[in-house]
Amino acid sequence: MIKVLNYYANPGRFRRLSEKMYPWSLGLTIIFLLLGLWFALFNSPPDYQQGETVRIMYVHVPSAWMSLFIYSAMTIFSIFSLIWKHPMADLLCKSSAPIGACFTLIALVTGSIWGKPTWGTWWVWDARLTSVFILFLIYMGLIGLVRAIDDQVKSARACAILTLMCAIIIPFIKFSVDYWNTLHQPASIIRAGGPSIHHEMLIPLFLMAVSFMIFYFSFVLLNAQTELYQRRLKAIFIKNVEDKK
Repeated sequence: MIKVLNYYANPGRFRRLSEKMYPWSLGLTIIFLLLGLWFALFNSPPDYQQGETVRIMYVHVPSAWMSLFIYSAMTIFSIFSLIWKHPMADLLCKSSAPIGACFTLIALVTGSIWGKPTWGTWWVWDARLTSVFILFLIYMGLIGLVRAIDDQVKSARACAILTLMCAIIIPFIKFSVDYWNTLHQPASIIRAGGPSIHHEMLIPLFLMAVSFMIFYFSFVLLNAQTELYQRRLKAIFIKNVEDKK
């Protein structure tokens, strides 16, 4: 594993790998997404209490999972960046933040749409909703911090430090419904006693979650490729300017 990480520390090797993987990962994203949507819309039953509005779950829940998963991945990238100085870790962390922010926003919006008919309100400041909103603000702060600092080394270091400082939000979000009396329902899938929902609902939920995860891998590769090309063009431009002096 260490040898693989060291091998792909070279930006050129990583770029060539990502260029090969991107079309395949994008294709898998489309396949799983279409399967998930078909099962969600046509092959899963309505809830006996919530009716057809329960289908919002198939977008809301995987988006919420991805918001936590991506930030957890960014935390790992930050550790590699600060401790082992892995040259691709800061790039992957930077490339992940906009995707994580989008999934968190989707989770907030779909949660509000789902909450209105279920709870009778669009929003309440309970522990789960408030902590997810804070996570969205953290994502936006990281994006702004990276863009505010021109120096790549200082930018990467600042982003990694802030990511690690705010990582406490992840277990807080996960266990907020267990330790606080909130309006948000408790965990019904990832819990000690096993899932509490029917398998006909679990199948589309699983397919949508897989499609969202592969989507993340696809677009973090695309974002990383774009950043590598931008850095390469910047280096060429600086070299040409220096040669003309």
